[in-house]
Amino acid sequence: MWPVTRRGWLLFGTLGVFWGVPYLFIRIAVTELDPVVVAGGRTLLGALILLPFALRAKSLRPVFGRWRWLLLYTGVEIVGPWILLGHAETRLNSSTTGLLIAMVPIVAAIILTATGQDHLGTRRVAGLVIGLVGVGLLVGLDLRFDDLVAMLQVLGVVVGYAIGPIIVSRKLADLPSIGVITSSLVLAAVVYLPFAIWLRPATVSAAAIGSVVVLAVVCTAGAFMVMFALIAEAGPARMTLITYVNPAVAVLLGALVLNEPITLGLILGFPLIIVGSILGTWRNATPVEAGIEPEVTATERT
Repeated sequence: MWPVTRRGWLLFGTLGVFWGVPYLFIRIAVTELDPVVVAGGRTLLGALILLPFALRAKSLRPVFGRWRWLLLYTGVEIVGPWILLGHAETRLNSSTTGLLIAMVPIVAAIILTATGQDHLGTRRVAGLVIGLVGVGLLVGLDLRFDDLVAMLQVLGVVVGYAIGPIIVSRKLADLPSIGVITSSLVLAAVVYLPFAIWLRPATVSAAAIGSVVVLAVVCTAGAFMVMFALIAEAGPARMTLITYVNPAVAVLLGALVLNEPITLGLILGFPLIIVGSILGTWRNATPVEAGIEPEVTATERT
């Protein structure tokens, strides 16, 4: 299941860090900048970095041919979640936010089951229950009642992050990945930009500016470039295992850089959420993985 080459492991580890650090830098940035300004700067810079690669690959034209699905994907994967995430981190620790985002695979499994596109076996149901218990412990032990709105905002992010890959796999999977990502960032930047200009502060520190730059260069443009390379090296199924690494990075950085406490809720909830995510999204071996040559092989992207 895991990346088997040295290059695969290097890409996997790099992506785990790149997608584990956003919560830290969002937390730093939103102490001075409105979340819309943070999201606008991140998408604009990320789009400008990826745009030359997408143009060189001539991957934008076919994507805009499905503009309706592209708009929906951009809304649920970027525009809505990045604003909600920024607002949530004005109240929640970055480590708590990163750990709650680990619920994305479980929510995706629930959505696919509810829409008849998947089914839950005993092991996966047990995983869902374990994961929800972990979230309950995290929320019950760490969050106050006045954090409820922030908690709901993170859950909105989780739902959006769960729906986004489903749209890609069902409606955009045959299009160039870099074209889809770049087009989405361009559209999101267009949506954010008027509000970001209006809400921009008169003064801002170097730390906040640097955080937005890191979010754009490392956590957006760089992460997606590494993701494309990892998919080519190890396949899309192995790439999704990164979901279980990101929360550990978020918790570690929150403690080391921001001095966020390692609370009882994190200690008890962390392993349950991760184990629940693994079991809740566990799939039986395909015929190819079992060593059986099927007549027709279906390829899935998540």
